[in-house]
Amino acid sequence: MKIFIIEDEPAIREELTQFLEKYGYQCRSSEDFHNITECALSSGAELILVDINLPYQDGFQVCREIRQQSNIPIIVLTSRTSDFDELMSLNIGADDFISKPYNAQVLLARIQKLLARTSEVQNNMILIHKGLALNLLKAEISYNGQKKTLTKNEMGILRLLMVNKGNIIPRDAIIDELWQSEEFIDENTLNVNIVRLRKTLVEIGLPDYLETKRGLGYCV
Repeated sequence: MKIFIIEDEPAIREELTQFLEKYGYQCRSSEDFHNITECALSSGAELILVDINLPYQDGFQVCREIRQQSNIPIIVLTSRTSDFDELMSLNIGADDFISKPYNAQVLLARIQKLLARTSEVQNNMILIHKGLALNLLKAEISYNGQKKTLTKNEMGILRLLMVNKGNIIPRDAIIDELWQSEEFIDENTLNVNIVRLRKTLVEIGLPDYLETKRGLGYCV
């Protein structure tokens, strides 16, 4: 598991790194605080530790920017101890708030618990059928190492078909599921989305995954 540490004090950063690496975590960090959000998001980390007092922009802003782009778990680890700081952190998307000085074992337990909870959620949000994996959190499909991002409608169609794998889903049922409104939806809208989804499946090596049952609907 990878952890990205956003901390401007080298001694604290090194202490955290050494401690966490003893328990098998890979730690990354950066001193490029102008672009620290991009550094964190591109690191491949599964969790981010962030201080509030940082150069150029505070941890609140960093946390807000990360949350706008990702659901990665965030723990605010700071010497600021007011209720306002904790409330602010949680309101802008942090998953936990720990004040310095902290008990290292308590920090470790919080990290383990948060990662376990996140992993459980992610496992529940991945559908697998005939070797194809659909990640509902990322709107992404993968097959034999190939990955593709889906549009909202493409993901909705594929999710419905995978949840009901082996069963034929009528066109009307798909339209009702995706466009839950009383307004008339032109069937061509569904056709366009089906064609796009098929093209994406072909690109990752699954040309026959989505089957058309003429006059009935679709199935996988």
